[in-house]
Parts: sequence; structure tokens; C-alpha cells
Amino acid sequence: MSLKIFCDIADLKLIKKFNKKKIVKGFTTNPTLMRKAGAIDYKLYSKKIISICKKKPISFEVFADDHESMIEQGKEISSWSKNVYVKVPFVNSKNQFTGKVIKRLNKENINLNITAVYSAEQVKRVLKNINKKTKVIISIFAGRAADSGKDPVPEILNSIKLAKKFKNVEILWASVREPYNYIQAKQLGCHIITVPPTIIEKIENFGKKFSDLTLDTVKGFLTDSKKSKFTI
Repeated sequence: MSLKIFCDIADLKLIKKFNKKKIVKGFTTNPTLMRKAGAIDYKLYSKKIISICKKKPISFEVFADDHESMIEQGKEISSWSKNVYVKVPFVNSKNQFTGKVIKRLNKENINLNITAVYSAEQVKRVLKNINKKTKVIISIFAGRAADSGKDPVPEILNSIKLAKKFKNVEILWASVREPYNYIQAKQLGCHIITVPPTIIEKIENFGKKFSDLTLDTVKGFLTDSKKSKFTI
């Protein structure tokens, strides 16, 4: 099984650029990325993204905070295109599990991306609320877990084991911090990794020898010292 790379971005120009790359198999967005990209009308902006990315899977997140409104937004977002996945957070801001939302949308054959997941225990709860037919991505925030001093690897490994009984479920490594996370995700057996554009470009350049890296580093230091006209 090969690891699929999704591009985590909402900027229209970058989506145009990265949609042309064979290495990019899909896209993920979130309300924060949409805001940074300058989106004002969420639906209108999302449809602009869809007009660029017509075939590859793309995730748009609900931003309602109560379960009924999440369900309504999920139905609306799903209706925009066949390649759309509806992103639903594991809990709302009141720390209430969104199992009701997940179950209802999944029952209506809406492709889901369950986001803000950190543990295998949370994955287990998600799996209890879905069928074995409709596509579901479970996004585990490995980078943010590591930022807090927690090792995400055991949680991801256990999550992959739990999901093996579900052929319709894919485990996604989210919140990437460095290009090497791609190697880690591949070794663990993740199905997808979602990556910002700058790191995708670094992944494309994998394969340099240590000796070449050493030379590049030394040349870089020398160039900067010359530019600064350093003397001792």
C-alpha cells in the first residue's frame, strides 16, 4: 500500500499549482486556512476551490458548534461535489463528542473526514458510529501531539490496527512538522498524510547524499558570511 500525499492549503493560486502535481492525490482545508487565504463567503470560496480541483478528494470543515447545525452544514457541504469530504471535529467547543453527527452523516452516505483526533481510544469511538461502506478518513494530529510532549506513534499504530476491519476507513497523519514525517507515516502504514506546500516541495527533493548535504550547508554558511562582510 502506498502512502497518499494530500496538500493542506486553501490558497487558490497554490491549489492551482499543486493540483498539477502527480505526487498530490488530494487536498485538505480548515476554517483557519480558509481565513488566511482571504475567504469571506465560505460557500463561494469553497466552490472556487472545487472548480480547480474537480477530481481529487478535498475536505471542507463544518464550523457550526451544535450537533444539529453541524449535520445541516455537513449535508450542504457534501452537496457541492462528489469529490468532497465533510470534515467533522471529534468534539465541539463544549467538549461534547460528535458521534451523533458522524453517525447521521455516515448513514446518509456522506464521505467524512473526522478531524482533531489524537488517540486510538478516540478512533475506537468514531468506528463505533460508522458503517463499513461509506468512506471515512480519520485525521490524527501527530504533530500537535508531539508539540505537547506526547509520542503520536503508538496511537497511530493502534488506530491502524483498529481500522483494519473497516475497508472504507483511512488513517491520515495530520499536522506535519517536517519532511521526515512522510517516512514515518509510510513506515507505520498510514493511508494518507496531509502536508503544507513547502514540505511537499522538500519531499520531492528526497534522495540527496549526506556528502552533498554537507557541501550545500558549508557553501550556504560561506555565502552568508561574505554577504555580511564578516571579519575577525
